[in-house]
Amino acid sequence: MTLGQLEIFTIVAELKSFTLAAMRLNISQSAVSHAIKSLEKDLNISLFTREQNQISLTEIGHSLLIRAHHMLSIQEAMKQESLAANGLKKGILRIGSFGPGSSMTILPPLLNTFRQQYPFINIIVDEGDDESVARWLQEKRVDIGFVVLPDERFDTFKIRQDQFVAILPLGHPLAEYDSVTLKQLCDYPFNLTQAGSGKTVMDLFSAQKLTPQIHFRTRQLLSTFALVARGEAVSIVAQLAIPEETTNLVIKPLFPKVERNVALAMNNQNEASPAAKAFIKLVEKISVRLPD
Repeated sequence: MTLGQLEIFTIVAELKSFTLAAMRLNISQSAVSHAIKSLEKDLNISLFTREQNQISLTEIGHSLLIRAHHMLSIQEAMKQESLAANGLKKGILRIGSFGPGSSMTILPPLLNTFRQQYPFINIIVDEGDDESVARWLQEKRVDIGFVVLPDERFDTFKIRQDQFVAILPLGHPLAEYDSVTLKQLCDYPFNLTQAGSGKTVMDLFSAQKLTPQIHFRTRQLLSTFALVARGEAVSIVAQLAIPEETTNLVIKPLFPKVERNVALAMNNQNEASPAAKAFIKLVEKISVRLPD
């Protein structure tokens, strides 16, 4: 078993394709197949089930994938530690982002400054929902990820305060109010956005023993905004996730106000790679200057 085989294993597992893995690694498909077969032979197990033209991880494959990510993370940290002895010049920084609020609002100024200081660090950003980012952190698929505080599973570094707001169509009866309640929103067709914070929104209603009239469930915020703008539903989203150029919507704070603290997280700051540590150090310096 080699680290090269483990890298190929993780990429095949991510892409669910030997062909796509070969393209990403710029090697032949037969080389990918040989690496996986050799790894399976060394471990005396099957990592993937192969049915027709589709592959999926076996149960033991799922377990070993986490181990593989850990081992590759250690390898990357060792390489960066060696390079850092002469100044941090090369390496990979993987960041997990949980949607437009972090990807479009918080990350850009941080990445811009970081790239100016460390131009040869390769930054990879993966976007998923809140739960996916937390799982990627635990599995060490990413070095740093966005979380909502409190989260005692990780070392966290608060960046911004955000709040949930109601979005309404122009001319909606609730648009005349300074703020709206969850109970008022229950009187109208509701769109539940599952782009990242859907569970949190439902928890808000459940806490007040309310049941919204869910007529739509969307996974893309653009779909949410379009539905509301057409007057088909009302919805609740995180304020940071709303683009500045959004039109035909009325944005109202909830009453009582529902805030959330957005933070960057890592599994263990002491064990983090030099690139991850450098990014967090940068965040601590400039996050206070980010617009509220």
